[in-house]
Amino acid sequence: MVVQVQSLRYTPAGIPAVNLVLEHESQVVEMDTPRQVKLQLRAVAFGAQAEILSRQGLDAVCEFHGFMTNARNGKGVVFHIQDFSKT
Repeated sequence: MVVQVQSLRYTPAGIPAVNLVLEHESQVVEMDTPRQVKLQLRAVAFGAQAEILSRQGLDAVCEFHGFMTNARNGKGVVFHIQDFSKT
């Protein structure tokens, strides 16, 4: 779920980019015990994906595909969105 979307910006090379915060919530079984999992994750999208996501409303439920890498400042991780679909 999208919980925060910053304004669309452009990289120095002129590529559209948008920063987001995604939230995941699910239930998994660990050692035969149900466990609630909930987390927020910083994310970024570029190009056409950024333009589309910058227009998404908050609480949009989507399935995201991409990769995770270290943040540029070395603090935490950022999920780079390469593709998504509404669920």
